Amino acid sequence: MEAAGPSPWQPAAPAPVGEAGQRWRQRPAPPGSGDAEERRQGAGGRNGTAPQRTMAGPHLQQPSFLLATLKADCVNKPFAQRCHDLETVIEEFPAKELHSIFPWLVESIFGSLDGIIVGWNLRCLQGRTNPTEYSVALDFLDPSGPMMKLVYKLQAEEYRYDFPVSYLPGPVKASIQEQVLPECSLYHNKVQFPSSGGLGLNLALNPFEYYMFYFAISLITQKNSPIAHHISPSNSAYFILVDTYLKCFLPTEGSVLPPPSSNPGGAIPSPTPRSPAVPFTSYGMHHTSLLKRHIAHQPSVNADPASQEIWRSETLLQIFVEMWLHHYSLEMYQKMQSPHVKESFKPTEEHVLVVRLLVKHLHAFSNSLKPEPLSPSAHSHTASPLEEFKRVVIPRFVQQKLYIFLQHCFGHWPLDASFRAVLEMWLSYLQPWRYAPEKPPQTAELLPRSVSEKWAAFIQENLLMYTKLFVGFLNRALRTDLVSPKNALMVFRVAKVFAQPNLAEMILKGEQLFLEPELVMPHRQHRLFMTPTLSGSFFSSWPPTITDASFKVKSHVYSLEGQDFQYKQMFGTEVRNLVLKLAQLICQAQQTAKSISDHSAETSASHSFFSWFKFTPSEMNGSYTGNDLDEIGQDSIKKTDEYLEKALEYLCQIFKLNEAQLTQMMMKCGTAQDENGKKQLPDCIESEDGLILTPLGRYQMINGLRRFEVQYQGDTELQPIRSYENATLVRLLFRLSSALNERFADQMDVLCSREDFVGRFCRYHLTNPHIIQKIRYSPVLKDRTNQNWGPRISLRFLASYRTLVSLLMMYFIASWFYIGPVGCTFIILLGYFLYAVIMTFFYEGWKPHEH
Repeated sequence: MEAAGPSPWQPAAPAPVGEAGQRWRQRPAPPGSGDAEERRQGAGGRNGTAPQRTMAGPHLQQPSFLLATLKADCVNKPFAQRCHDLETVIEEFPAKELHSIFPWLVESIFGSLDGIIVGWNLRCLQGRTNPTEYSVALDFLDPSGPMMKLVYKLQAEEYRYDFPVSYLPGPVKASIQEQVLPECSLYHNKVQFPSSGGLGLNLALNPFEYYMFYFAISLITQKNSPIAHHISPSNSAYFILVDTYLKCFLPTEGSVLPPPSSNPGGAIPSPTPRSPAVPFTSYGMHHTSLLKRHIAHQPSVNADPASQEIWRSETLLQIFVEMWLHHYSLEMYQKMQSPHVKESFKPTEEHVLVVRLLVKHLHAFSNSLKPEPLSPSAHSHTASPLEEFKRVVIPRFVQQKLYIFLQHCFGHWPLDASFRAVLEMWLSYLQPWRYAPEKPPQTAELLPRSVSEKWAAFIQENLLMYTKLFVGFLNRALRTDLVSPKNALMVFRVAKVFAQPNLAEMILKGEQLFLEPELVMPHRQHRLFMTPTLSGSFFSSWPPTITDASFKVKSHVYSLEGQDFQYKQMFGTEVRNLVLKLAQLICQAQQTAKSISDHSAETSASHSFFSWFKFTPSEMNGSYTGNDLDEIGQDSIKKTDEYLEKALEYLCQIFKLNEAQLTQMMMKCGTAQDENGKKQLPDCIESEDGLILTPLGRYQMINGLRRFEVQYQGDTELQPIRSYENATLVRLLFRLSSALNERFADQMDVLCSREDFVGRFCRYHLTNPHIIQKIRYSPVLKDRTNQNWGPRISLRFLASYRTLVSLLMMYFIASWFYIGPVGCTFIILLGYFLYAVIMTFFYEGWKPHEH
């Protein structure tokens, strides 16, 4: 598969196909395809030696003709034909021959751990662009497809395959390298020292674990692969396979389908305990897995099919959680000790979308739990292992690692619109009732759905998910530009979720339970109860059931943040002040959006026919009064205003903000309009040297709330030559204008000093009466306001390409009506004279006139 190229599913030249099984048995190995040409298989047991089989002697190293043939077919055959031949091989060949090709096949599908080999590149494979390869890949990797049949076939023979510890998530790798056994039972009895001459530690995994390890970690190892911008991660083959595996092994209805068995009447044996190959010091109690507990009470594994379904479900979930979430250590946030390694893992947006899919499915899986029987004795006898698994799947396996993952994302994700993926994943976890099987009454569809009291326990046991992360979001929102529609939408989404009826009250109740004084909670018991092996097998021995609600909330908080954690109340004074700051920021953003909208409307209205004859003042003086929203349009500005208005309303509902205080705040923001209705300058003080920004003014400018109108304030005749001007004409016209101004300066002064219509007409063309008014909008020295260049002629507008093209078009159109250049010039001058008379008579002093 290595030579298959960057697009492994692209068809190659077709090759004749015979009886696949017979051909592969008789076909000799191609020259140079043996061990000498074998690619290095990494530190994980794929270095040319066949994986050792449990309960059997070492396998002799022999050249695999089957493997060499399959590698050659990767170059010569199209993708669909290769998958068909692989299916034939899996059906016809015995496990003894298939186990030698299994590591290569897994790597050729999901790519190498170092990311060099891309494999099938399932993250970029989509049905819209590659429909044939897309359907073939999904069928081949389906839970009932050929690949899983191969996994179960090898599972029946109890083969083991080495996975290098060096590619595990940082905290797990550091723990194993320091000979400290991780709490997750997934790693128990699997760590092995390298064989003689080998490098690094390995995990001895059964085929199902090995396959799922590669599948899950390919999301991380292949994240640097090039992905086109038009590809949607949620439509990729990888995303669909994750959803398929979750629905198969964590079903919301019924039970897990039994694996196909190659032995009639027999079941696939589960993994057997292995003696540890290296001494470990565990920081948690060693618990037996659920399957081992079943084995201990039954004479045969095959006698209990439930153990099979629970083993696969538990293994799949543990692998997904470990590979996707366990990249940050708990100690880093509790500050108990320095991290073992530098944790530089940066999740991608695609990674977060996959984790959100996992969270949503786990909520649906947990909510599909059948109601508990009224009799406790009946429950103890009738509850199936799958039902017990649903009961504890989120708090025992997901809660701690997801919380730390979200904490890191909230603190390190860039302040841009891509944070929306993290936000939606967080909100999905906070709303398990959205994935409950019961439907709201039809009469209440139009009304906000109230959060039922039955979710109070979930909210209390996940209090930090609601409160601390909400404070983290507030701190992010205060540093973002809320005029942007995408940022405004995120604030709206969070406010809408927390404003659901009865949710704020239940969060407040959880905080009150946490703040209750400790009566029967000895200090020394915190770590015992507060740090359970959340990722261990769910049938592990656990402390007695905690009946005190306050004790449960404290247990949750201290387990995630440590005993010395200083809790910040969500409805306390400090957070309330942050909410008020956010409300003020929302008001300012609304005013900014309104100013931008008004400015855009004015700009569009000023584009009249006569704008083709002259430039607007902003083009001549170099001012910039635009915003990113100018390129988005009026519709997005309206959406921003709607989002912010609803977000402010929701925040008032959640925190019971005083309407009078809010009205005063909005009125204060409303005074951010000057006498001309324009946006006010940043907050500043006036001194002898001009305007000086205050700290509030700096904050307003950094966040884009207010700004100075940056303008060219020197002599407009001496400003740099623009790209839309002809440099030669600018210089020639400047010399001509200077000569005329020098020659007729006295006469122009006399004409402009007259108070009659002629004086107004001359002032309209020869002076700029608003130059001083403009200068006050920029933080410049005061003595600049005293500059006045008097009446003068400016011919620079004739050097503009736009003006020249407009004149040429007029002469060209006039020629159609048999009007010569002289006649056309006379008509243009006459038309402009009439326009200038009207403008002078009605609009003297309306705005500065500059040619």
